[in-house]
Amino acid sequence: MPLRFGLGDVTIHRIIEDESPFEAAQSFLPGLTDDMLAENRGWMEPLALDPVTGKLIFCFQSYVVQTPDHTVLIDTCVGNDKNRPGRGAWHQRKAPHYLRALAAAGFDVDDIDMVMCTHLHVDHVGWNTRLENGVWVPTFPKARYLFADRELAHWTAVNAKTPLPHMVDSVLPIVAAGRADAVRSDHAVGDYLRLQPTPGHTPDHFAVRIGRGAQPDAVVSGDLIHSPIQARYPELSMRVDFDPVQAAATRRGFLEQYCETSTLCCMAHFPSPSVTRVQRWGNGFRCEPVA
Repeated sequence: MPLRFGLGDVTIHRIIEDESPFEAAQSFLPGLTDDMLAENRGWMEPLALDPVTGKLIFCFQSYVVQTPDHTVLIDTCVGNDKNRPGRGAWHQRKAPHYLRALAAAGFDVDDIDMVMCTHLHVDHVGWNTRLENGVWVPTFPKARYLFADRELAHWTAVNAKTPLPHMVDSVLPIVAAGRADAVRSDHAVGDYLRLQPTPGHTPDHFAVRIGRGAQPDAVVSGDLIHSPIQARYPELSMRVDFDPVQAAATRRGFLEQYCETSTLCCMAHFPSPSVTRVQRWGNGFRCEPVA
């Protein structure tokens, strides 16, 4: 399984925290009918759909992007020691493999000079912090953490009314430590990285475009799409999208934008190898894995 992609003077690494069956397909995608699922089992099983449980197979991972100017980690998965009652294996996890995977790719936590969170859901902010002597401290002590400004404002306001554990332990400590930068969701970082607004899954979700040209060499999707079946049916929104109609429009627009181009689409949760090129498939699209 490829964990490293070279694109000229940029290198992209996949840092995998976990890859396993996650949730029943029709629970996660409420608009997915029995007929649609039956029609697509042949190509989804066994990599994207577990034939035994009927659960979608998800990869929880970060992407590390090395440019001549920066070493950037995009999204930080679930994390360790986090209080996540009701979330099964995520609750009080004490697993060594994320930091081991980072080390296997050749990185120490001090090597990361920027962390980007495509949005502020629990499984994209977990390794922002680690527990040290009972205190949540930045896992990547030399990094600036980039959050979309309206995304941060939205979830901070929600948390002020009803505390959200992942905001309390994985986002607000970064702000308190003075390591957060709230930026527009079209913000550029040097010559090689630009955020692309992709709202719908959350209010100010962004993708990350990689490369110097007008046509990016690669783009990291975040959660604008979760499973390959959503490429074939872009109007299939997942059960907790903030605005399902906007999410569907964003997803179709994203897939159309990168369809039949050279851009590598680095998907957040697609099963390995997770990196794809988009092709047309009837009224939808097919994400062809890049080996």
